[in-house]
Amino acid sequence: MRKDKPYVMYTLFAINTIVFLLQYLLPGLAIENQLGMFSPSIIWQHQYWRFITPMFIHFGLMHFALNGVVLYYMGQQCEAIFGHWRFAVVYLLSGVLGNFASFAFNQPTTLSGGASTAIFGLFGAFLVVGMHYRDNGAIQALTRQFGLFILMNLVFGLFDSTIDIWGHLGGIVGGALSGWAVAVPYGKERFSLRARITAVLFFIFVIVLLVFFGLRKFSMYQ
Repeated sequence: MRKDKPYVMYTLFAINTIVFLLQYLLPGLAIENQLGMFSPSIIWQHQYWRFITPMFIHFGLMHFALNGVVLYYMGQQCEAIFGHWRFAVVYLLSGVLGNFASFAFNQPTTLSGGASTAIFGLFGAFLVVGMHYRDNGAIQALTRQFGLFILMNLVFGLFDSTIDIWGHLGGIVGGALSGWAVAVPYGKERFSLRARITAVLFFIFVIVLLVFFGLRKFSMYQ
């Protein structure tokens, strides 16, 4: 594991904090409405940045605080394992795929956002690391903890309509695929080149599939 400071995590945490402060101090800007995942704005106004920006906004202090705490602690561990640029790739691609899943399966009137799509991607990426390091007791212990956390959250999401369960599922898939693709810098021999290329291709395939489902959903409302 890398021992230098988690600069990428600090940067992501700072961006989330700045955006939240702007939301809190300048509510008239309606930042969540401008940057959140809102499918009609993508379809009819071509605001494609909404596939990226929702991972940086939050709805209320508790939402921001919970995601911030998890990002701070989970992000340090993942950045130490993957390295800086790989961690950034996993985080951002997880958030993007989570937002595509929200676009595809949430109700058209749903406005969603939050870092949890990307954070769940970190859990997905760590599960992949666990699969490749079955001989490492420490990694296996963390993998079991994170796997239980994912399961509990998904179960709670079935009974809480405020949780974007589709975004979380998309984030997990995005994290697993991107984590498999970039591999671990000091353990590439455990990740075959064929599997890494397959992960990239499958990531692209999932994006195309989610776009198809999203467009099909809106065609049904016309």
